[in-house]
Amino acid sequence: MGLKAWVRQPSTRRKALSGYHQREAEKARTMAAAMATAAMAAAASSRAFLRPHGRRLLPLTRPLRRRLSATAASATVSTAAPGGVVDVLRERGLVEATTSEALAAARPGELKVYCGFDPTAESLHLGNLLGLVALSWFRRCGHTAVALVGGATGRVGDPSGKSAERPELDVAAVEANSDAIKSLVDQILGRVPEPAHHSQPGTNQQPLVNSAAGSSANMGSFVILDNYDWWKDITLLDFLKEVGRFARVGTMIAKESVKKRLASEDGMSYTEFTYQLLQGYDFLHMFKNMGVNVQIGGSDQWGNITAGTELIRKILQVEGAHGLTFPLLLKSDGTKFGKSEDGAIWLSSKMLSPYKFYQYFFAVPDVDVIRFMKILTFVSLDEIQELEESMKKPSYVPNTAQKRLAEEVTRFVHGEEGLAEALKATEALRPGAQTQLDAQTIEGIADDVPSCSLAYDQVLKSPLIDLAVSTGLLTSKSAVKRLIKQGGLYLNNIRIDSEDKLVEEGDIVDGKVLLLSAGKKNKMVVRIS
Repeated sequence: MGLKAWVRQPSTRRKALSGYHQREAEKARTMAAAMATAAMAAAASSRAFLRPHGRRLLPLTRPLRRRLSATAASATVSTAAPGGVVDVLRERGLVEATTSEALAAARPGELKVYCGFDPTAESLHLGNLLGLVALSWFRRCGHTAVALVGGATGRVGDPSGKSAERPELDVAAVEANSDAIKSLVDQILGRVPEPAHHSQPGTNQQPLVNSAAGSSANMGSFVILDNYDWWKDITLLDFLKEVGRFARVGTMIAKESVKKRLASEDGMSYTEFTYQLLQGYDFLHMFKNMGVNVQIGGSDQWGNITAGTELIRKILQVEGAHGLTFPLLLKSDGTKFGKSEDGAIWLSSKMLSPYKFYQYFFAVPDVDVIRFMKILTFVSLDEIQELEESMKKPSYVPNTAQKRLAEEVTRFVHGEEGLAEALKATEALRPGAQTQLDAQTIEGIADDVPSCSLAYDQVLKSPLIDLAVSTGLLTSKSAVKRLIKQGGLYLNNIRIDSEDKLVEEGDIVDGKVLLLSAGKKNKMVVRIS
């Protein structure tokens, strides 16, 4: 049966009201039934409009498909259990808007939630971190998480939140970025976490997809998909015929992301204008073929998310698709959190060392640290409240909260090994620290601080004042002398008190490097050739 014939089949559902305008109580009672309807409709369709292909897609086997259908078909209507995932996210400030309060009624295992990540670079950045944190919370509450890499949509570029069209990437760059992001997401989501914020005692959810974290008793599973696997065989005529005719231009233009761009000097290309339909179809495809029933994203994704829920309602003639957005990651002054003087804060250790990542969070101001602790970590709210109260006491040790925040976020992104690396470097590179420096530790931060190379005979027996100027650590000899008098010049973390200090053979760490420091933050790695 083709898609057109399938759409004409009479619906057994109750009379549908419009998406998220339907009364919340009615939505809670019908959500599970709608999920079952979607699963049965998918099974009845002998020819899907687009079929996932196995070349790049993480395979979904036939037994798995049967389990997905059985899960949806056996879902029962229930009231929201205390500590449901939406309640958890709300308590922590991770909910901006939802298309329906029915999400709050979901029991563990009833939701398959996806978040999309376009491969615009070879790593995700701090702005994507909230999506990974939110997916992790759904897993911790027993639901299935789906990370969708936009191998297809990344070739178009999402206009949401952008003042100009994104630079076009060639196919090779998109594929390389996609592979790198899949590996990164797998590392982050694949770690077995500590117990969830709200545990669900007595449940024994079986993972729907094999995953590294599936062994945790109440954890949901996760899967990584690539939308290029279903987009690569679509023709423009097929898309216009089967999807485009259900989209209304007036509704598309009314999206906030579109209105802003149309009002700009450069306007908006047709390619970008269609992006919301591409993302909307992703949701429809996964809803119909894989049982994915929730899409999450930043608040700037609201238009794209509702485009998907509307396509599902119009084309499949069923309810049960939901959306949830979380706030953008902003500092208290309203500016974006995740940018530094050197650019984006990357999540991949290949683009930003765990040490530098840790230091970025350690430098968060007091006014933001508690809020970031709530939205970016899995520390219990009770413990966060105790930490907040301790900050008001005279006995509070400065930066205690920042240290905890930096440790938790670094552990989530880089794992225990990455955190250990960051802590070792932080301690070893602290001016005045007693930790013995080695060349490996110094080289580990060389990409994150200024560095230079000098010949051995240029360094040995050289006056330290001259070396501090020639390497660019300070601009003049007089500035170096003032810093020495103030006690702020360090060689390999050892404070220099004499203006006559010469670099000796024993000062060159492992015969390879020197570390100069001007105060606590300004450093210079000198490689000896």
